[in-house]
Amino acid sequence: MKAADRRLQRALGAVACIAAACAFTFGAVAPAQAAAAIVIVNQNGHDEGFNDPTPAVPVGGNTGTTLGQQRLNAFRRAADIWGATLTSSVPIRIGASFVPLGCTATSAVLGSAGANEIWYDFPNAPRAATWYPGALASKLAGQDISSPGEPHIIAHFNSRLGLFPDCLPGSGFYLGLDNNFGGQIDLVTVLLHEFAHGLGFQTFTNHETGVEIQGMPSIWDYYLLNNRTGKLWVEMTDGERAASAVTWRGLSWNGPTVTAAVPQVLAPLSSLAVNGAAAGPAAGNYAVGDASFGPPLSNPPVAGQMMPVVDQSTGTGLACDPLNALNSLAVRGNIALVDRGTCDFVTKARNVQAAGALGMVVADNQPGDVAGMGGSDPGITIPSVRITQADGIKLKASLQRRSRTQSGVVASLGLDPTRLAGTDNAGRILLYTPTTYSPGSTVSHYTTEAKPNQLMEPAINADLTHEVTPPRDLTYPLLRDIGW
Repeated sequence: MKAADRRLQRALGAVACIAAACAFTFGAVAPAQAAAAIVIVNQNGHDEGFNDPTPAVPVGGNTGTTLGQQRLNAFRRAADIWGATLTSSVPIRIGASFVPLGCTATSAVLGSAGANEIWYDFPNAPRAATWYPGALASKLAGQDISSPGEPHIIAHFNSRLGLFPDCLPGSGFYLGLDNNFGGQIDLVTVLLHEFAHGLGFQTFTNHETGVEIQGMPSIWDYYLLNNRTGKLWVEMTDGERAASAVTWRGLSWNGPTVTAAVPQVLAPLSSLAVNGAAAGPAAGNYAVGDASFGPPLSNPPVAGQMMPVVDQSTGTGLACDPLNALNSLAVRGNIALVDRGTCDFVTKARNVQAAGALGMVVADNQPGDVAGMGGSDPGITIPSVRITQADGIKLKASLQRRSRTQSGVVASLGLDPTRLAGTDNAGRILLYTPTTYSPGSTVSHYTTEAKPNQLMEPAINADLTHEVTPPRDLTYPLLRDIGW
């Protein structure tokens, strides 16, 4: 069989990124001391993308004097980081370009990236009849098995982002190299994320249908474990794979390198514990989403009676305005339960804090999995968490017999020392498997429940650094598991 028969051109796994929800890849020639050379193949034409001559003021250590030069310098920084981390005797080529992509005034496609080719049964392949991304296949083969000059990774970025009123104005790429991005989108972080996708941080199996390409699994699938059944993706039927991809907290990464590194990287799980004489069936521990504002949860926990804010005719409490006298009396010295909606989370926290609440619990206003809360306000000093709509309904039922100042339901916001954030019961990190399928994000990312936030979550978070290794990040350990 010819080598060309063992590859698939332009793999289907390219990951598209919407707004700040994802990232993107490239590189340049890595420095001499690096363990792998990463080469940008500039696919832009004259006066566009990397060749854009628009004057630019140096920023954050990026000394380029044109927009194109600054873009290229950001890619070089990302390439230096990955080049110093990876080991390969074969230079990694990335076909890169800045082109106009989909935009509105409130959202935009950042870019897309993925393996240009995937291969099976190449020389020295560790597993037979298994798909590997082109860059990894060449590394394992010890020779460049791609066509001469063909990129291993293809990547496109949005050339209009933040530069036009119809393309997320004011939120363009930060081209500095110092991670001091403010309200912009840090390009180096985005590059590091997408680079990892192109290197193999994704499955090539269709995670919506569970169908394998030409009946063969991806190397990724040997480490993807259904933690409910104990079966790996390579052991499942198409239907079982598809079902597991939309089972919240249902898929774990079973690779030994990642699992060994998890205790070095992840922090204890945040928890809402509910008890007290009036709690009844609502007593127990609740899954929560952390807030990016206010103090992180810690032990000893912040505890008080849970009291609902009721400021709507429907019986809900939005806390979008300063609390009235009755609600202020209810939450003072207690934990405020409010509803999601109408205003941002920071506004709610600011209002219940001003009324004297010790902490805030936000109940979701629509079905779904637990999620975090974004926003920033250094003046917020109380902890806040978010719970699902179903859990909010359960807690509200336990509060129906409350007085104006007493509920008998005690809420504690703290940490579960027996569990690490974003892991299953065996301490393995979870993959992103929301119950509603998310194209481009489901399965091929880490869970959003990891703490601290990880580079390979489906969202680019403000607390990310330019690190890809422990003790800060679990991206490189996963690439090690699949063969890097």
